[in-house]
Amino acid sequence: MPAAHHPNRQLTVALALAVPALLAACSPDPPTDPAPPPTAAPRPAGPDAARDELAALAAAAQDRHLVARYTFRADGAADRLVVFTSANDGSWRVDVPGGALGGTADITLAAIADGLFQCGLPSAARPEPASCVRLGERDDTLPRRLDPRVQHPFTDWLDVLTDRRAPLAVSPAMAPADATGSCYSVETTAASINPPLDVGIYCFDADGTPTAVRAAFGTLTLAAPPEPAPGTVQLPGPVVEGEPLGMAAPVDPATPLGTEPTATDPTGTDEHAGTP
Repeated sequence: MPAAHHPNRQLTVALALAVPALLAACSPDPPTDPAPPPTAAPRPAGPDAARDELAALAAAAQDRHLVARYTFRADGAADRLVVFTSANDGSWRVDVPGGALGGTADITLAAIADGLFQCGLPSAARPEPASCVRLGERDDTLPRRLDPRVQHPFTDWLDVLTDRRAPLAVSPAMAPADATGSCYSVETTAASINPPLDVGIYCFDADGTPTAVRAAFGTLTLAAPPEPAPGTVQLPGPVVEGEPLGMAAPVDPATPLGTEPTATDPTGTDEHAGTP
């Protein structure tokens, strides 16, 4: 009798092994990996969400103290490296190669407790040592003829971006080439001879570090991770009496009268365009 039941036990074992395999074969496909995040600009909810986000990032940038290097690209000029320093005491400095005399002279703009200064740096067009001229109080507005404009996205334009009363329209935007961070398109909604800032693309990291700006004067793109800020900004040379360097190219004495170049700055913007 035991031998007669042995085949049935073998059949039972075979069925027990086969049924789970059949069930597994009929089960739905396993879930796939989640899709990668989209590369398009984020679309915040609500009509004012983008402006709120940009205002918060600009406020963080106002509190951000660092030394940051930016690649500066402008039509008709070779790429340059602009260095922005925001010191822990609130002073700031921007070093602008080719920032004056039609792109032939290097300058520094600095705002410290004693005022706003322009410093001429040694260059082929200005071989003498660095020296600085006081332009006014630290919050004064530069006249157009002295304004390289690249300092505005790090200084007074942040005030505009945080001001909900400013006539601005803000929407998410794609980052310019080689840029990172959250980017926003900013336009002015009121006609003005002197708009509060340049329309364009403004990008920031989550900690408030400005990562890119594309505006009328050109494009600034963060070129390396920021470095720690100094306690205060130092002028690159002594303060002297004299005239600051203008944006316009120097006039060649051999140029006939009436054929002098127009007063344009090295960024390619018009002398009579508005400035904050």
